[in-house]
Amino acid sequence: MNAPVISFSDDQAEAWDNVASALRQAGVDLDDSLLQPPQSDASSVLAVIGKAGSGKTMLLAQLYKALAEAGVDVISGDWEGRKRKDRRTLAILAPTNKAASVLRNRGVPATTIHRILYTPVYDPEYEKIAEWLAGQGERPEIEGLTDVALDRAWASYQVNTSVPAALAAAGLRGSDFITGWKRREEPLDIGFVDESSMLDAKQFEDLKEIFPTLLLFGDPAQLPPVQSSGGMVFETLPKDRVLTLSRIHRQDAGNPILDLAHALADPMLDFYTFERMVAEAAARDDRVVMAQRVEADLMARSPCLVWRNATRIRLIHAFRAAFNAPPDALLPGEPLICDGIELPLKHRKKRLDLEARGLIKGAQVIYLGAGRKPGFSRLHVMGAEDPRISAASIVKIELEGDAEPFIPFAARMGATFLHGAAVTIHKAQGSQWDTVQVFAPDIEVASRMGRMEAGQPLWKRLAYVAITRAETQLRWVVRNRLARPEQALGVDDLDVPVAPLELKAEDI
Repeated sequence: MNAPVISFSDDQAEAWDNVASALRQAGVDLDDSLLQPPQSDASSVLAVIGKAGSGKTMLLAQLYKALAEAGVDVISGDWEGRKRKDRRTLAILAPTNKAASVLRNRGVPATTIHRILYTPVYDPEYEKIAEWLAGQGERPEIEGLTDVALDRAWASYQVNTSVPAALAAAGLRGSDFITGWKRREEPLDIGFVDESSMLDAKQFEDLKEIFPTLLLFGDPAQLPPVQSSGGMVFETLPKDRVLTLSRIHRQDAGNPILDLAHALADPMLDFYTFERMVAEAAARDDRVVMAQRVEADLMARSPCLVWRNATRIRLIHAFRAAFNAPPDALLPGEPLICDGIELPLKHRKKRLDLEARGLIKGAQVIYLGAGRKPGFSRLHVMGAEDPRISAASIVKIELEGDAEPFIPFAARMGATFLHGAAVTIHKAQGSQWDTVQVFAPDIEVASRMGRMEAGQPLWKRLAYVAITRAETQLRWVVRNRLARPEQALGVDDLDVPVAPLELKAEDI
């Protein structure tokens, strides 16, 4: 085995060997870092599952590094080089931009499933720059681009290995070099899918069409997709195709958040005993806080996680009131959640443009201000590699009960948004934040109802998903109160590109 520098646990090593065997059948020998023709035309699907702290992400990262060292081309979704007869390809995917950004922050070049299903079509002139950056061509001479601009593109690519980011650094907009998007026609070789508990059956079938060798990474303790029949796609695989990892205590020693997450596996544990465990953890470690109120400042970038929609709506209105937001407009810095794109079929290209830039259902964005046309918004897409976008928007602020939502402003058609200061735990799956606020009274209600979800008490699945969204600190909010903000809403904290990189409204 081509052993990584870090040592594996026994079950990680066993999973590595099983995956290496499947990759060998696909024509990639990790032992000797060799590429060869596939040994079989048969498709292969494997799943690596485990709860938080079991080392799934570490295993994925090490497999990626080994494949890259063997010469496999990593397909990012932003540009693909010339097809070569002997090349082998790998794409690392996640269901959402936020989930993909979690991997990218750990050095793994992940992209969204949508960016692999639909590929960009480049203007031939600017494709010469992409080929040069990827080492497949000579430095080009492009009319209108100076040597200084090309140097900026080169420097950007060395840091980000992203063609669009490099072209943006040269002063180009997306509409300058991407002429459209098309559904992928030719399959790739190997696909890794993180957060596969979020996949629905249709996405799974689409992925199997693209990737003869597919490896799913998922957490069986999370919540299944809302529109599923109650299970996760890896649960449909034969038992010998599912590799299970256990918690690696030596890597997460002393992590109170993971301790709480794994305590939920105890079938005798009830909600009130669990909440006492949270209090005990908070008393000895500041990574866990028994909070008496929701912090409005945190909600601007890290939504409060709730179970019930009624709670979500109440918290959103409390958040807007705390920041003195006007009832008929949005303040720059307010968080939104994309709820889909409402465009007729004849505007399919515009839909693909928006989705490819990150505006897919569930995407988290920050409102930057009004666009240049009525109904357009300037937005920052959280987790996207090129986050700034301008789009026709329909923003809905929901009201309690059966009242119709009020709409601060709206284009006739475009991307639809709900407010994002609070989100349901279901919608938070796949995302992580430095600090997470969990609204505990909602989980207590779920425990009283006695509902089950895929064979487990619903409250335990809700609590597990919610607390494992926290990277550094978990705030377990026990009262229905909101703390007033200490500073005004703003956008200075966002890594927003300079003006020349902004997409104009008419470009979308």
